[in-house]
Amino acid sequence: MEIDLLAHPADGTPPPLTPAALLTEAKLLNWFTVVLLVAAAAYLYGVWRLRHRGDPWPMQRTVAFLGPGLGGIAAATISGLAAYDTSLVSAHMVQHMVLSMVAPIFLALGAPVTLALRTLPRRARRVLLTVVHSRPIKVLSFPMVAFAIFVASPFVLYFTDLYRLSLESVLVHELVHLHFLIAGCLFFWPLIGLDPLPGRWPYPGRVLLLLLMVPFHTVLGLTIMQSERLLGGDWYPTLGLYWADPAADQHLAGGILWAGGEIITVSVLALMVVQWIRASEREAQRIDRELDRQEAAAAARGAPPPAPETGARMAP
Repeated sequence: MEIDLLAHPADGTPPPLTPAALLTEAKLLNWFTVVLLVAAAAYLYGVWRLRHRGDPWPMQRTVAFLGPGLGGIAAATISGLAAYDTSLVSAHMVQHMVLSMVAPIFLALGAPVTLALRTLPRRARRVLLTVVHSRPIKVLSFPMVAFAIFVASPFVLYFTDLYRLSLESVLVHELVHLHFLIAGCLFFWPLIGLDPLPGRWPYPGRVLLLLLMVPFHTVLGLTIMQSERLLGGDWYPTLGLYWADPAADQHLAGGILWAGGEIITVSVLALMVVQWIRASEREAQRIDRELDRQEAAAAARGAPPPAPETGARMAP
């Protein structure tokens, strides 16, 4: 069977983008669909195994992973939005934001690695731990390396010929989607993820790294909005879409990147502060329990109790 490697619409004139078109233009026969269904089935099977043996698993993790996590990937790749990602820069930019920022955040909150470690057989667990703690994963997930990949990727895409190539080639187009998803996971997983990962920074460093991301999104969004040069060269004008103005659509795309990045960053920052507070509360409780054990042991020996650590009894 011959495969068409050109991403140009077959008839050159897709219908106007409307809420109804997001449903009617959806293409469910996609390799992403198979991957998403397998991932969802594996996750649900793990949850079922835990509950079958009487172990709890928070419902909010399942909802996060299956809903905005895998569901966000589906919305970006197999819904009607994907039918316009080579016709409208704004549609592509929404895909970019969902795949690189929205879906990775909720996948991380779903804690799939923790779920796998609690349900896989012993040999499979050892293999997974070997992969998670391997040198390539440690390097790629190191916060500064992940930050550099996450920040540099859109600049390389939009300001080189790679973007035009992604419009012309289906293979390159899909690889760009996959790259943005992986880059987002590498960046957000160590920041807010619940899985045990090597080399995680303390919360002050995580907050600083997140705030450093803001200027890059702002500069990129404003540059795209104000640029007189169309992304992709003459690709969009030659489509001849009577209902779309390429220059106005690019202006909208830059605004989506700028505003979307700000909103998501503020939301993640709020989530990170909540996690920080909860971690401090757990640490204070751990210190209190340790002091109680030491006091009980000292009382049993008839010795004076140990001096409490500074601030250990202070309410968080």
